[in-house]
Amino acid sequence: MSRFVLLRLVVLRIAPLFAVAFLVACGTSEKSQQQQTVEEVYTSAMANYNDGDWNAAISQFDIIKLQYPASQFADDAQYMLAEINFKRSEYIIAAFNYSMVRRSYPTSDLAKPAMYKAALCYNEIAGPPDRDQEYTRKAIQAFSEFQSVYPVDSLALECVVHIHELRSRLAERYMIVAEHYVTTRSLKSALIYYDAVMDEYPDSKWYEMAVVEKVRTQLAMKKIEEARATVTVYRRTVKDPKLASQMDALEKEIP
Repeated sequence: MSRFVLLRLVVLRIAPLFAVAFLVACGTSEKSQQQQTVEEVYTSAMANYNDGDWNAAISQFDIIKLQYPASQFADDAQYMLAEINFKRSEYIIAAFNYSMVRRSYPTSDLAKPAMYKAALCYNEIAGPPDRDQEYTRKAIQAFSEFQSVYPVDSLALECVVHIHELRSRLAERYMIVAEHYVTTRSLKSALIYYDAVMDEYPDSKWYEMAVVEKVRTQLAMKKIEEARATVTVYRRTVKDPKLASQMDALEKEIP
């Protein structure tokens, strides 16, 4: 009998033993999981979370969501998944998981902090003024929605601060674009963006500069009457000493 045949006979005899052992092990594991209550799974998940074993915690929180969706720990599991994403700087996924808390468990005590944290996620990934501002606008919308739902909550005051900073970023974005058009001598386009700052973001720190630069651009375009009208309407709104002196100098250039 060849070695190959002997080896094949040995494998055929041993294989059933391995199969039985595997089935016994799976049965034991399944039985162990079935014996765990949802509270025990959640307690174990939180222990893993606190120990920094976030992968294990995620698996257990997912078990709670899938196998115990109506339990008292389901909303906690959903929220904790978002918390792990946030700590990992996975802000887009975190925002989704936070929003699912409010969507799936609207009466949960975690709905309010989840709504605020979703706005913080967009705030974290909002780009600088010279980049795309999609998430800046999403952050403003999310903070504004929180204000409308919880207007008297202390977090609503923090939303005001965040919104002001984000709006200032959008105004600065317009100023950067306007300056680009001034550099490329597309002065008509520059005026459009200076007007956008003045109309849309009068509460931003870029408002006064937009007024001054609008007058400067109008004079460069020989639009004397329009420059005079701009000075007349907006003269008192420019209070920054440096910008006010620039406005004085520009006003003297008007015939």
